[in-house]
Amino acid sequence: MSLFLRLMLAGLLVAPAAPPAPAQVAQACSSPYLIDKTLPNGARWRLCWEMRTIEGLTVTKVVYTPKGNRPISVLRSAALAQIHVPYDSGEPRYHDIGSLGSAVVALTEADCPGGERAKGKVCVTTRPRGHAHLKDGWGDPDARESAQGQELVVLAAYQVGWYTYISEWVFGDDGSITPRVGATGSLAGTTTAPKHGWPIGVGRKHFEESHTHNVFWRMDFDIQGKANDVVEQYDFSGSGTKKRSMTKRTLKRETKAVNGRMRWWRVVDPRVRNRDRHPVSWEINNSDSAEYRGPSDEAFTHADVYVTQYRACERLASENVSPKCRRSVDRYANGERVTDPVLWVNVGFHHVARDEDADPMPIHWQGFRITPRDVTATNPH
Repeated sequence: MSLFLRLMLAGLLVAPAAPPAPAQVAQACSSPYLIDKTLPNGARWRLCWEMRTIEGLTVTKVVYTPKGNRPISVLRSAALAQIHVPYDSGEPRYHDIGSLGSAVVALTEADCPGGERAKGKVCVTTRPRGHAHLKDGWGDPDARESAQGQELVVLAAYQVGWYTYISEWVFGDDGSITPRVGATGSLAGTTTAPKHGWPIGVGRKHFEESHTHNVFWRMDFDIQGKANDVVEQYDFSGSGTKKRSMTKRTLKRETKAVNGRMRWWRVVDPRVRNRDRHPVSWEINNSDSAEYRGPSDEAFTHADVYVTQYRACERLASENVSPKCRRSVDRYANGERVTDPVLWVNVGFHHVARDEDADPMPIHWQGFRITPRDVTATNPH
């Protein structure tokens, strides 16, 4: 009997865990609604898209296949859930999502460089994302490692009032997902008192009113199907001390959560493990938000992340259109036990106009990042 086999029988060696089982979400779409892209490093993203009347561009059945691994489903669906625009003087207070599907901008070739314009409404393209990694060889050129990354981009544009919104879903070759919205087009031309705005144009005769864009996303995570998915919150204490401690909180019931300096969340399926036997998860970090908090009748702005139990009629973070469900996400999160989690992420941007915003207004972006955590046992690049 070989030494290896004797050690295995003695329990001193453990066979590596099998990679995740094949994705359990069937692909139920076809061209031009199917996106299936293998990036230069071998990573593959496969998903469907649709243009919904209310939410606009929606991605569904999102499956990621790291190089050399089996496919793993990540999202059942994901879409914009609101763009709430309150002005600093108190009025107006817009809810810009309600019929995005009818406000879609027809894309030109220049809007989708090197890509494909599906149905003339959705751009599917790839672009560089910069360094994937760089490791010095300490004088040994053969030991030096460097690689550039690529990402798949799925985007649509909408004309809402004066603004043109560009909604992007960015899928990295490292397994990351970056939802973001860019606002461009034209300033609204509002005039306000100096304390609520910024002088635009010659002299100080016209003050463009400052305002906030509170963008909400709704994401129905399904890591290898909806069963067993759990949401966890992580905090790290110890500010002003040499040591830091990690605290984990499992969000078993519907929850409203606010950002913290050292706080992030993850959606994990404890039964799906990588080759190191660690549970597969995706981490949500929302550290770039302006964190707007409105009055009591805008309680949906009082948290940065919501965790709710899946309900098909809970579609928008505010001004929800279905009579079968409540009107806003703060009311969805009422303590119900979570077995099929939906995450709502709120990212705020305070827009104080400047002379550079004169027509056409340069785009300003806001969003967050979803990062794979222990999806692969080693660098997937």
